[in-house]
Amino acid sequence: MKHRNGRATRVRDEGDRRWALAAAVLAFASAAVTAYWLAGGTGGLDTVGGEVERLARERSAGAVAALAVTLVLKLAAGALALTLRAPAPPRWAVRLGLVGGAGLALYGGLLVVAGAVVLAGAGAEPSDPYALRWHVLFWDLWFLVWGVVLALAALGGRVRPAPGPGPGPGPG
Repeated sequence: MKHRNGRATRVRDEGDRRWALAAAVLAFASAAVTAYWLAGGTGGLDTVGGEVERLARERSAGAVAALAVTLVLKLAAGALALTLRAPAPPRWAVRLGLVGGAGLALYGGLLVVAGAVVLAGAGAEPSDPYALRWHVLFWDLWFLVWGVVLALAALGGRVRPAPGPGPGPGPG
């Protein structure tokens, strides 16, 4: 393990850094869609459906504020992912990446499974099958993949032994 001032540091390889870059791309791409809707764009809203679509089209102060908060959170997630690209990311970033990644993956995964069950004919007929298909195959799957990739990026920032020769022989 590399040590700096007697403390172990994280050792990252290029593979770890690629996971972080992929997480940043997913976050910023999601933020770009949100920014488009925040700016008044309506393309793709029918793929979201439900209350979110209604609120985004309504353009009320509350809807705009919700989109703005969502945009800021997605941009922060992208910045977190970029922080995880550092050779020695801070512990807070690693922990936040693990928690955030697990949360995104759980959220996306549960919604993909629940939506797939409904689309398969179990349970009530969906009110908007078109939007539900988009959720299962794109939007919710995006959150699932983003979460897994962010968690993998954070796992790469954990403390682990540095490559190279091990410790020398012990006391004889």
